[in-house]
Amino acid sequence: MWLNSLGICLLLTLASAANIPMDGRIVGGYEIDITDVPYQVSLRSSNHFCGGSLISKRFVLTAAHCTEDYWPDYPFFNVRIGSSYAEKGGLVLTPVRFYQHQQYDRSYIDYDFSIVELPDYDENLLAFPMVYAKLPKSEEDLADGTLVRISGWGGTKTPLESQEVLRAVEVPTVNREYCREIFPSLSSRMLCAGFTEGGKDSCQGDSGGPLSYKGTVYGVVSWGVGCAEPNYPGVYSRVAAVIPWIAEKTGLDLN
Repeated sequence: MWLNSLGICLLLTLASAANIPMDGRIVGGYEIDITDVPYQVSLRSSNHFCGGSLISKRFVLTAAHCTEDYWPDYPFFNVRIGSSYAEKGGLVLTPVRFYQHQQYDRSYIDYDFSIVELPDYDENLLAFPMVYAKLPKSEEDLADGTLVRISGWGGTKTPLESQEVLRAVEVPTVNREYCREIFPSLSSRMLCAGFTEGGKDSCQGDSGGPLSYKGTVYGVVSWGVGCAEPNYPGVYSRVAAVIPWIAEKTGLDLN
C-alpha cells in the first residue's frame, strides 16, 4: 500500500523510520494494451485492489501486503487475467490458495511477497496467446539508471486520466546506497526506482504489480512516500532475492 502526502514533517519522519505500506498507482503514465504486458493481472474483491504478475499458467506473484488480510487456504478474492480493463474482460478466477512469505514483516514491509495459486483454466478462452513473466536469476540486479516499466490500474492524481484502463510509466532504477540514505530501513529485499524530480510513479492500487524490464519482472510494487513526490523514489520488493522461495512454492524450474 502507499501513503499519500500528509505534510512535510510527517514525510521526513517516515523517511527515517520504519517503512510504511502504501497503495500504489500509476502517476504520469500512459494507457497501454494488456498485450504490451500480458502477464499483468488484477486482484479484486468487490473492486480492484492490487496488481500481480502471472509467472506461469497457475501462479501469480504479488505483494504480501495485498494478501495479509485473507486466509491462505480460503482466499476470498478473485484474479482477473487477460484484460486491459480492471472491471471487465478476460477471465476471472477464484484462487485455490496463496503462499505469503513466511518472513514478511508488516512493520518494515520486508519480504513483501505472496504467490497466488490459480485453478486450472482454458487458455484458449483468452483473446490473445498468453506470455508469462520471466523472472531474474537469483541475486541478479539491473544497472543503476535502467529504465524499467511499472504498470497497473491505480490512481493517476488527475480525473482526466482513467483508472479503468491499464496504464504504465517508465522510471529509472536508483542506486541502493543512495536510496538507503533516504530510507535507512531499506533491506536487500528491496529496490528503488523513480526520478529525482518526481512526477512519475506508482500509487494507490498498483501494489503487487510488476516492475519489469524486457519482459522480466525484477520488482513488485511495494511502498513509498506519497505518489511521485520529488526526492522520494518508489520502493519495490526485489524478486531476485527470493527466487529459491518462489521455486519451492511453485515447483517451477527457475535455474
